[in-house]
Amino acid sequence: MSAVAEKTTPVREDGFQQHLLDFLAYLELERGLARNTLHSYRTDLLQFGVFLAERGLGAETAGPRHISDFLSHLAGGEGEPVATATIKRKAACLRSFYRYLRREGVLDVDPTAGLSTPRRSQRLPAVLARAEVQRLVEQPKGTGPIALRDRALLELMYACGLRASEAIDLEITRLDMTEGVLRVRGKGMKERVVPVGRVALRAVGDYLARGRPQLVGTRLQSHLFVNFRGAPLTRQGLYKIVQRHAVSAGLGGKMSPHTLRHTFATHLLAGGCDLRSLQEMLGHADVATTQLYTHLTNQQLKSAYFEAHPRARS
Repeated sequence: MSAVAEKTTPVREDGFQQHLLDFLAYLELERGLARNTLHSYRTDLLQFGVFLAERGLGAETAGPRHISDFLSHLAGGEGEPVATATIKRKAACLRSFYRYLRREGVLDVDPTAGLSTPRRSQRLPAVLARAEVQRLVEQPKGTGPIALRDRALLELMYACGLRASEAIDLEITRLDMTEGVLRVRGKGMKERVVPVGRVALRAVGDYLARGRPQLVGTRLQSHLFVNFRGAPLTRQGLYKIVQRHAVSAGLGGKMSPHTLRHTFATHLLAGGCDLRSLQEMLGHADVATTQLYTHLTNQQLKSAYFEAHPRARS
């Protein structure tokens, strides 16, 4: 934990707390950000508020140098350095916060306008091979309700590229078994429509017919995936399900629930799906985010080439 996070100095009562509350209300009501995102923004800004309070400053009196000092302090000052990705997230939070204050007329100048942050190395995500996906989805054995649920969950996450939060929040009414489409509510409550393949539809159909009724019983439950008590799955519950079957498939150290989303995207591109369609199915606001998977696909093609071509390594 960084030294900044460990401090307990109270935030100055110069309006910072009120600005923070107003900003979070704006993010929730006008921009529709998810609960987890709001929590991250609140945590980051409170940490920044403590940093300012230690220097006798507030949101309205902090300048560009103080904001840069805050990020530099996290990057390599006292305590354990914070990862570059985390620093970039905190910088984005501060930019959004100060843009809001300027828009509201609290400030005349945005102190984050010229802010620069460390470049994030573009690490390619882990992706399963097709044979590994097959091994994984075959791990839930038998016809018991838990096995039927786990098989349906794994198949649907891979078939539709679902985020963990999207899988656990998914409601039955959002899956059209006849049309073979899923309406997914993603980040910022934005909705997208994703086709569902026959194998996943069959697995979900088996779960709905012979698994879920046993888990839910007589309760009224709108969520598709439930735990053994009939309550909606939690993020921790989903992680444990994926990890349990990953370990039994020999993939324990290689994957998390998000790996299925990366695998979905990479396999679609490798199969000829165009980038714009993939962007829609993943729910990416910016196609630049989706382009990461083209780099991954190209890397896999090069690897396959050098392994297979008889004169490539001469």
